Amino acid sequence: MSVMAVLTLPLILLGISGLLFIYQEVSRLCSKSTVQNKVVVITDAISGLGKECARVFHTGGARLVLCGKNWERLEILYDALISVADPSKTFTPKLVLLDFSDISCVLDVAKEILDCYGCVDILINNASMKVKGPAHNISLELDRKIMDVNYFGPITLTKALLPSMISRRTGQIVLVNNIQGKFGIPFRTAYAASKHAALGFFDCLRAEVEEYDVVISTVMPTFIRSYHVYPEQGNWEASIWKFFFRKLAYGVHPVEVAEEVMRTVRRKKQEVFMANPIPKAAVYVRTLLPEFFFAVVACGVKEKLNLPEEG
Repeated sequence: MSVMAVLTLPLILLGISGLLFIYQEVSRLCSKSTVQNKVVVITDAISGLGKECARVFHTGGARLVLCGKNWERLEILYDALISVADPSKTFTPKLVLLDFSDISCVLDVAKEILDCYGCVDILINNASMKVKGPAHNISLELDRKIMDVNYFGPITLTKALLPSMISRRTGQIVLVNNIQGKFGIPFRTAYAASKHAALGFFDCLRAEVEEYDVVISTVMPTFIRSYHVYPEQGNWEASIWKFFFRKLAYGVHPVEVAEEVMRTVRRKKQEVFMANPIPKAAVYVRTLLPEFFFAVVACGVKEKLNLPEEG
């Protein structure tokens, strides 16, 4: 066997690795040029994903307007961003207090956002509130609060900023939603309902504003996990519903989601799923084989309810 034959596979792998590296670097540079000098509004910028989005877009040279309901945490984020950035290539972020649980203040906040730079190029609707529990134990007051934060808040802000985008015939609105906008799982009735509602609104809006060159994008991970939490390994010996829900609950790291949001903005994608094959398959099973899907979900609920209480 010749030396060249022995080296063929390593050379091919090296070549592929080199091409992937070049592609990633070109994509990174293109992403930065896409948002450079653009006015980017990020809601709930003090969350794990919000911070990573702020970092990615700030590094790319965007003019950031960071919104959050806690001023002290906004200032901490502000300090973290300007401490590591090159002031000659970045803009100083502007901070705006925004709490979607108080819908009455959203229109005033929208005016404050527009006053920062006179326009908005990209709006990233990131704010979200979760609740878990049996439907009959969740109060209507909490149901309404979930809908305010996850649905009425984002659409109120969107409606307030949209006329400026339409008049300028440019803009992009990114909704960070959840795979539960496509189907719900037990004990998350209010959360899933709010995500369904938000997805429905922005799906309709996408068609309405296309003629004005305004892009509507939705990014849907399964769950966004914390920085230090990693999923457990799957176990085929467990019951099918345990395996199903374990796979379904695998979260995506905030850094991954932030980078995908940047790619979505650059490529003007309309809809992105961030999930492993099990949740993706569940979306199609829910549509094509609803009775089977419901049976698996119901089986899981029954087994969960029959488990003895710990302690």
